[in-house]
Amino acid sequence: MTGRREFGDGPLSRAAATVHTLLVVELLLLLSVLPGLAALVLLDRDSSNLPLVAVALLPVGPAVSAALHTLRHQRPDLTDLRPAAAFRRAYRANLADVLRVWAPTLLWLTVIAVNLANLTAAGVPGWWAVPLVLVGAGVVLVGVNALVIVSLFTFRTRDTLRLAVYFLVRKPGVTVGNAVLLAAAAGVTAVFSEAVLALLAALLVLALLRIGDPMVDSIRTEFTT
Repeated sequence: MTGRREFGDGPLSRAAATVHTLLVVELLLLLSVLPGLAALVLLDRDSSNLPLVAVALLPVGPAVSAALHTLRHQRPDLTDLRPAAAFRRAYRANLADVLRVWAPTLLWLTVIAVNLANLTAAGVPGWWAVPLVLVGAGVVLVGVNALVIVSLFTFRTRDTLRLAVYFLVRKPGVTVGNAVLLAAAAGVTAVFSEAVLALLAALLVLALLRIGDPMVDSIRTEFTT
């Protein structure tokens, strides 16, 4: 005779727990990035504002990191949900490590973007845009890998970056998946606005987490004890 299923243990309850966690994470993400989001919406689309854009995006890294950690460790039991507390703990615990990865990523991207925006004024041949775009794409993809790694593991910053670069080649499916996800996010921003992208933030973070699962599993198996 099989045991009776407890309340909160069925598929409907697990689905409700996931939806609840996503909604809470979305709200906390919005609150965490609200000042920067407001600045982005108000800033003119001018290359002179690119450093300000980088500053406005600085809170995004810690917020996404906390969301990644919360969704990765979400509880399936509807009667035992604490996503807000998990988000706050992860935000505080990972803040310094995340900024050591996220801030240099934004700095590199700002330098590349400023150079791209001023190629003509600097008298640089137009074909220089190609290597700059390729370097920028590499920086973004390494930064995304590093953000996932630093959110779920505790490594030295240089080791986190080495793993982020290593897994660009080791897990091409993750790299391609991240590229597609980022392209979709850029498309949403271009067609609509940063505000619309922010409203989809929790779903995008969940997609990033699912795409990165093969990398996370490999790191857990090969690089942790």
